[in-house]
Amino acid sequence: MFFPYRDETKELNDGTRRSADGSFIQLPDGITHYELAGNENGKPVILIHGFSVPYFIYDPTFEFLTHSGFLVLRYNLFGRGLSDRPRRRYNLDLFLKQLADLLEALRFTWPVNLIGLSTGGPIASVFTVRHPQKVDKLVLIDPVGAKPLTLSPMLQALKIPLVAEAVLSLVRNHTLIQSASKDFFDPEFVEHFKSKYEVQMQYKGFRRAILSTLRNNMLGSFMEAYRQLGKMDKDVLLFWGRNDTTVPFEHSRDLCAALPNVQFHIIENCGHIPHYEKPEEVNPILLEFLRK
Repeated sequence: MFFPYRDETKELNDGTRRSADGSFIQLPDGITHYELAGNENGKPVILIHGFSVPYFIYDPTFEFLTHSGFLVLRYNLFGRGLSDRPRRRYNLDLFLKQLADLLEALRFTWPVNLIGLSTGGPIASVFTVRHPQKVDKLVLIDPVGAKPLTLSPMLQALKIPLVAEAVLSLVRNHTLIQSASKDFFDPEFVEHFKSKYEVQMQYKGFRRAILSTLRNNMLGSFMEAYRQLGKMDKDVLLFWGRNDTTVPFEHSRDLCAALPNVQFHIIENCGHIPHYEKPEEVNPILLEFLRK
């Protein structure tokens, strides 16, 4: 049964992408939207965003690292931003393959440094566990996966086939944006966030991709991968916003137990995205970690 999403009115194609910032590259599973900048001879840093917010969430980090002498790549996961929305299962394997294909296509030299936010945390961590020779250092920002997230009744309902599609066909974009904006502790960021977030929602396939990602356990537990990471000789830096309501701060205890050598920094008066809300605190720590 097909449920049309009223707010998804645009097609992703060459015409709609022509005026966009960044670059596009054809990978085996679809076109990926990315931005690459900085020192061509600098240490490579890859920024992996979270569950639904595209790569603009790394604006402060991207600008800071490119001006600090690094070669920095940020990209949109399939289903987000202006990357394709292939009709695939949006699971960990798809996102790992996208990352590997992108780095190969752009001819990155190994090893690279990975920064994973939220759902990007398990993507970066599992990639490191499976390809230890390809990763130097790893940074996790309020990562998903220390324990399964407690889903709201609405998110629980979205796992039910047909019911979810029917509900999402009725829910307007502003309702979904309002939910995503709860990542912030400081309300002054919210309006700017909303205007940038809603752009991706106009393109067909966004809600289908989000549903598939939810149904394929990308908000579940990845503790086995974190435990394997903890046994490896890798430098890991962890940031967590004290007031995070998306991935609660108490999850940090389980993650630190799995990563005994992690460098852990708590960012006070901050929500789910400390690098965005408090770049003046996060950036100096990040720079020292990546340079040493």
